[in-house]
Formats: sequence, C-alpha cells, structure tokens
Amino acid sequence: MSPQPDNRHYVRRVVLPSGKTIEVVYFDDQVVDAPVAEPAAGTVSETVHDLHVCGGCSSDLVYPTEWDEAGTRHWEVALRCPNCEWSGTGIFQQELVERFDEELDRGTEALVRDLKRLMHANMEEEIDRFVGALEHDLILPEDF
Repeated sequence: MSPQPDNRHYVRRVVLPSGKTIEVVYFDDQVVDAPVAEPAAGTVSETVHDLHVCGGCSSDLVYPTEWDEAGTRHWEVALRCPNCEWSGTGIFQQELVERFDEELDRGTEALVRDLKRLMHANMEEEIDRFVGALEHDLILPEDF
C-alpha cells in the first residue's frame, strides 16, 4: 500500500476591494514558506515584538505601506514611521502580523471616535452661529 498524502491545509479568508470575500486554501505538502533571507539595510528583524512601534524613535505610529503573503504563515510587510521617517521591509510570522492588525484596528477606532467628536463640536458651533443669525435677522430669503 502506498502512503496516504498529507492533506493538512490552511484556509485564509481574503476580502477583495469590492467587498466580496474569498477563501484561499493552502495545503502544507504543496506550499513551502518563503525562505527568510539575512536582513538587509532598512529591513526589519524577525525579533520585533510589536510592528507598530518604531525601533528608531519608539513612536507607536508605525503603519504598513505594502504587504504580501510570503508563504502560508508569513507576511512580507513594508513599514513606515511618520515620526522619524524610517521605513523598512521584513518577513513576519502570522501571529505578529495579526497583533499588528489588531493594533491598527484600535488606532482606526480611536481616529473614528475623535473624528465623530470633532464633527459634533463643529456642528454645534455651526448651529449656534445659525441661531444667532436668525435671532438678529441676518438671514434673508435671498440667502436661499
């Protein structure tokens, strides 16, 4: 009897720009992780604990500029720090990239909260000005 092939697989869900979700199935016996080369200048080391923290200036504002799969459990990610203008590329394990993605989600949520507060404050100011204009008869039919 011939040995049965190893059918272990890994499924990754990908959301396309159109919003449609597809599943990509990788089989362990057919896909080999990309080799991790020696770090070059500007390349991020695999020993990084948090991708959102800059190794140069310790800013926690590092963000990805590009990313691509580098095997079944690794991602190649290009990073940039807006504080010190550092940029680099590295190949990172799936778990580290997932933690980075969660941190990016937290940052996005914080920005959206701040944007909503700013919009609310601006709207209040506009309403106050409009009410003041109405009270002083500064709005005429010709304004519409």
